[in-house]
Amino acid sequence: MASTIAKIVGRPTWQQTMLRIKDPSKSIPFYTDLMGMTIIDTLDFPQWKFKLWFLTTLPPGQKYTLKPGTKEAHDYMWSIEGTALELTYNYGSEEDDSQKYHPGNDEGDGFGHLGFNTDDVYEACDTLEKAGVTFKKKPEEGRMKGIAFAYDPDGYWVEILKRAETNKIPNYFNFSQTMLRIKDPSKTIPFYEAFGMTVVRQKDYGDFSNYFLASSSNVDTTVDYSSLSDIEAKAKMSMMFGPILELTHNHGTEKEEDFKHNNGNEEGKQGFGHIGFIVDDVYEACDSIRELGYGFRKEPDGGGMKGLAFAYDPDGYSIEIIKRGGIEFGDKKVDES
Repeated sequence: MASTIAKIVGRPTWQQTMLRIKDPSKSIPFYTDLMGMTIIDTLDFPQWKFKLWFLTTLPPGQKYTLKPGTKEAHDYMWSIEGTALELTYNYGSEEDDSQKYHPGNDEGDGFGHLGFNTDDVYEACDTLEKAGVTFKKKPEEGRMKGIAFAYDPDGYWVEILKRAETNKIPNYFNFSQTMLRIKDPSKTIPFYEAFGMTVVRQKDYGDFSNYFLASSSNVDTTVDYSSLSDIEAKAKMSMMFGPILELTHNHGTEKEEDFKHNNGNEEGKQGFGHIGFIVDDVYEACDSIRELGYGFRKEPDGGGMKGLAFAYDPDGYSIEIIKRGGIEFGDKKVDES
């Protein structure tokens, strides 16, 4: 499914996946203490009563010495070649018993799960269970042995997957996946290829297909992924350090004119928020994106925060477009000392 759509200008790279969380005192330790992620930055907006945490799996041996919330951390975070998990917290939500974010996976939902790779899924799940984590599916359960789905504190599904080779990636876990359901791959795959992503594996399961896309910084340019067998492609993908965007297509949805997945931002269905790309120039990139014809939730000069945009993909998911190096967000900075 090679794309003939022109590439988005400004070297777009996949920089974030955003989820809303109820209680950071539970969610942050889950992703840092249990899943091995590092907080690389925060953006705090007391004037709007919300705060953002950005976490990533650091490359082996890399020590992070910057203080989240400082200008230095902002500069680092908006220049990374990898992908961060953005956790969005609205002040006071942890004290509201009625507040619950929607984790997806109900009928019509688009967002499916996050994923983390590890050397030994069974050992990892045993460790997580001893730490109090509950599971949708344990590795020994169901038809697909050797993979698991844990619940995070907000009920989002977290897939645990095995690497093809052990002792090659020192990290116990690495952030490896965001899964979204799509209606029509003939529209969605070229859209993300225009953002510089590469299909590194695709698999037809009969009544559904999965397409696995990697951002440019996660792709081995010496490999022709389309020529690999499925076994080879699956093995190579499992050894990538950065995450994959997994797009799941249930066959036949492309023929249903009125079919549409929930995108995570509807009233009563809020949980997953968006994925984001950094580009060299937001305005130039948005000119390219505009030609794709799917529209914008927010133009670069719309709203109170100038210089960033939210485009729509073919399924109506929000795609944040941010300048490489960042902008002045108007957040409350942390003292650098």
